[in-house]
Amino acid sequence: MMTNKTHFFFALILIICGLFNLAKAQDTVITKIDHGILDSLNSTLLKEKRLVEVFLPKDYKPGSDRKYDVLYVLDGGNWNTGLIKDTQHFLEGTSFMPSTIIVSVLGIDRNKDLTPTHLDGWQTSGGAVKFLGFLKDELIPYIDKKYPSNGENTLWGHSLGGLFVTYALLNEPTTFKSYIAVDPSLWWDKCYIQKIAPAKLPGLAGLDITLFIGGREGEDGKGMKIDTMNTILQKYAPAGLTWKSLTYPNETHNSIRLKNTYDGLKFSYTGFNNKAKFHPMNGIIVKDKSVKIWYFNDTTAVHYTLDGTSPTISSPQMQRELTLTTATRLTTRNFTGRTRYNQTVTGDFIAGKSLPTVSKKKNVKAGGFNYAYYEGKWEKWPDFKALKNPVKTGITNGNFNLDKLPKKDNIAVVIDGQLESKEEGYYMFILENGEEANLYLGNHLLMRMTDSTNQLCTYLVPLNKGFYSLRLESFQKKEGYKLKLSYLTPSIMQTKNGVAIPLELQYGRN
Repeated sequence: MMTNKTHFFFALILIICGLFNLAKAQDTVITKIDHGILDSLNSTLLKEKRLVEVFLPKDYKPGSDRKYDVLYVLDGGNWNTGLIKDTQHFLEGTSFMPSTIIVSVLGIDRNKDLTPTHLDGWQTSGGAVKFLGFLKDELIPYIDKKYPSNGENTLWGHSLGGLFVTYALLNEPTTFKSYIAVDPSLWWDKCYIQKIAPAKLPGLAGLDITLFIGGREGEDGKGMKIDTMNTILQKYAPAGLTWKSLTYPNETHNSIRLKNTYDGLKFSYTGFNNKAKFHPMNGIIVKDKSVKIWYFNDTTAVHYTLDGTSPTISSPQMQRELTLTTATRLTTRNFTGRTRYNQTVTGDFIAGKSLPTVSKKKNVKAGGFNYAYYEGKWEKWPDFKALKNPVKTGITNGNFNLDKLPKKDNIAVVIDGQLESKEEGYYMFILENGEEANLYLGNHLLMRMTDSTNQLCTYLVPLNKGFYSLRLESFQKKEGYKLKLSYLTPSIMQTKNGVAIPLELQYGRN
């Protein structure tokens, strides 16, 4: 139980922190304007002008129609936003969360804005209801209208800000998709939040939102009264509210922000890095010759079906290796903390036989396929059959490299020749890092790569020993792509590592 003396001391610390935050926020307006977009709006509800600093994602391009999630940071300015911005960039760079707009809400009087009730000794306290109205009805619509927001928001708050996060969750749960409360001051007003939570929590049923709370070990941590909130959540949290509470050892009220922010954002986007894609992505299955399907990510939140229906959370969990014995439509789906990032992938594995070989042409020799390089001004995939007068032709020998071609954009390249197969069995062909491409063996189109296939396509095909006509058509409208063709032969299939087709197995015209 927090004593009056301890309560007074803690309140004094919070007031000092609030003054420090205000000074920092004012400093940010002057010195950090180049790091973000300093913006403001006049609040009717608060009857004052409010400042925010907006940080657009690194990959934002003016004029683009791409939309982003938004992370709202309470107690903005240097005090919190720099840490959160760096943490978000790290998580984005390691594929744990998407590119995100960060809105730093600069404070004026945090004791007023962030507290839900009035306490004696806290002169301006009790303004949370108006501040929540400001966020919901004024700031968020303003951000959604002016910036490329997709309307899916996260709220982050520390200390009194964490108190406000839980207050917002209980009173306006649909305003944000995720709520992150960092060492929240849940002791406020004799545990006011815990008193209203049992009646409020059932209203969150089916909303598909997340709550992450972080606290500290030790007496100071216990004084925040997070444990009492955990007890209530365990009893009353409905389906549709996914929540987690962690207690961190050897942390202070200030230092906990780092770990709590990292873990909270990862929790908000649970499964984001678990893509549903498997390999090979499509293929041909020969009767009585089973094939292995590989999945390289965490299988925990990925489920699959073999009948073409969309997987649900009750469908079988994906395996690192899945054996197929007959023609199958394999569908996988990853289930994330944000349903907009759930991904469904379907692969068709059709029944068939080994592709027939062709005779070796008389005018070819080993050492590389033929290539023809074209330049143009195409807005979309060109008609490759109509291409004439290549700028350059040659052999794809050891000196050939797409990077050495004169241009890097608006180019088309055709590579063709004969591929020699030294083994009978399943081969997996791999196309990666291209913009658009078609790969044929004979008249059979193995793969069609587009800019929406994440620059990685795989196809499983049974081959006999002998020769096959190969043709690769590639179109590159923009710079930055480095198309690569590789394969796995039957003898190296278990290594799961594609290799370049050896030059001695590539045949081109003399």
